[in-house]
Formats: sequence, C-alpha cells, structure tokens
Amino acid sequence: MVIFRYLRKLANHSDNPIVQQLENYAYLIRLDRPIGILLLLWPTLWALWIAAEGVPHIGVLIVFTLGVIFMRSAGCAINDYADRKVDGKVSRTKSRPIVSGKVTPKEALWVFICLTICSFLLVLFMNKLTIYLSFAGAALAASYPFMKRYHFLPQVHLGAAFGWAVPMAYAAQSNEITTIAWLLFLATVLWATAYDTMYGMADREDDIKIGVKSTAILFGDADWILIGVIQLMLVLTLLLIGSRAEMGMYYYLAVFIASLLAVYQQYLIADRDPKMCIEAFLNNNWFGMVVFIGIVLDYAGR
Repeated sequence: MVIFRYLRKLANHSDNPIVQQLENYAYLIRLDRPIGILLLLWPTLWALWIAAEGVPHIGVLIVFTLGVIFMRSAGCAINDYADRKVDGKVSRTKSRPIVSGKVTPKEALWVFICLTICSFLLVLFMNKLTIYLSFAGAALAASYPFMKRYHFLPQVHLGAAFGWAVPMAYAAQSNEITTIAWLLFLATVLWATAYDTMYGMADREDDIKIGVKSTAILFGDADWILIGVIQLMLVLTLLLIGSRAEMGMYYYLAVFIASLLAVYQQYLIADRDPKMCIEAFLNNNWFGMVVFIGIVLDYAGR
C-alpha cells in the first residue's frame, strides 16, 4: 500500500526510533500485504451497492472503506498476539514482528485497541442499527485468532468476522437488514472458508506439529473436494442473491466468470503444493473484484 511504501522509504532514510517503530507496526498490521483488506472490502462493497441499488451514499462508502482497513489491521495485530508462541515454529511466520522482537506483545495489544477504537468512532457516524451491530463485529474480530486452539473450524469463524461487515454496511445504507443482506453474509462466510482453507493447506504440516487446528487439517485428503463443494454453495448463493435482487445480465456474467476463477483455483490446489495453495488464495481477489464489477455494471445499466 502507499502508506507502507512511504513508511519504509522514510525509515530507510531516518535514524529516528519512532519512525523505525512505525515501520514495525506497519509490518505487524500487514500493510505490506493488502490482500486481506481487499478480501474484506469486496463483499462490503457488494452489500453497499445492492443496498443502495446503485452508488451508495459517499459518507457511508468512506466510513466502511476506512473501517475495513482499520479492522483488518486490528485483526492482524490481535492474531499475531494470539500466535506469538507458535509463529516461531512455522517457517512462513517466524519472522513476524512479535516473534523477531521488533514489537512487544503489549504493543501489539495497544495497536489492536487503538485501531478498534478508530473503527468504532467511524461507526458512530452511522445509524443506531449499525452501531448495535458493531459490537458483535468487534467480538468476532477479537475472538477469531484464539479459535484455532479450540476447534477445527477457525476458517468459518474468520468468515463470520469478515462477513459481519456485510449486514453492517447494508444497515448503514438502508437502515434495515433484509434477506438479501443475510444471503450476502452467508456468501461471504462460504467464500472466506474456502479461500482460508486454501491458505491453511500451505501451513498444514507445521500446524499439525504445533497442535493448531484448521479446516485444512479437518478435511484431510478430501480438502480440494470439500473446498469445491463450498465454492459450489457460494456460487449458488450468489445466484440466489441475483434472483432476490432482480439482477441482470452483467451480474450473472460476472458470477459465471467468478465460477471459472473458482475452477482455476481448484487446479492450483490439486497437488497441494504450498506455493500453489497461496497462489489460489491470492486469486480470490479477482473473484471478489469480478463479482463487484458485475454488480456495478448491472445497476449502472438500469
């Protein structure tokens, strides 16, 4: 992201410890890897456009775009705090800021708290229904990182945490939560479960060794088949959303293209190669974007 590149450039040309620590915080909240922000942003935008039946109110759009950035960043901070004792045992995460000693666990907690407060201050500009919903959203975001120690479905919990932005955004725009909003929530949960299981497949061997649970471990040798089933359920849910919202040709074309991307992701994970599993996970950005473009074009053409 632009902010991260600026901080890194500033840190490289400065001996100021504050600037250096800000760069460490940027790594903590993954500003160098905005894929998580995008995966959270796309379904939020789906909800806003459908709730508004076109372009949403600019104030609501700004609040939820910033809110997505803040809450995903807060989620990264609390995730690293929760995983501080196991990240060092996983090859892909052993250089994270807390494990490497660049950020203390206490600092990570403060980053989480500050970003959560910023998100809540933004929500205060919205209607009462949205404010009430925000408390559940904060609880889901804070609890997700700890769930991998208690059950094998933390990816579903992540989906609920990511998906909760959908009824919030829908309520902020229309001051109600309709059946369509809950279908969008369901689609987001299914989508996040699928792509985060792909992500988990890359860490499966390490996770088994350290005793961390995931759907990738639960699914075992049936992983790509069950991911395919979840993706099929996702596409069917998107089609049902299209029917309920009386969407047109552009939307259904977008869902068709997104379905092809899902098939391509199946191809990528077929051999369970960790690098290809990460590539499949990253490819979901295009899935979300294609669906959003279809929604925008559909309403623009009315």
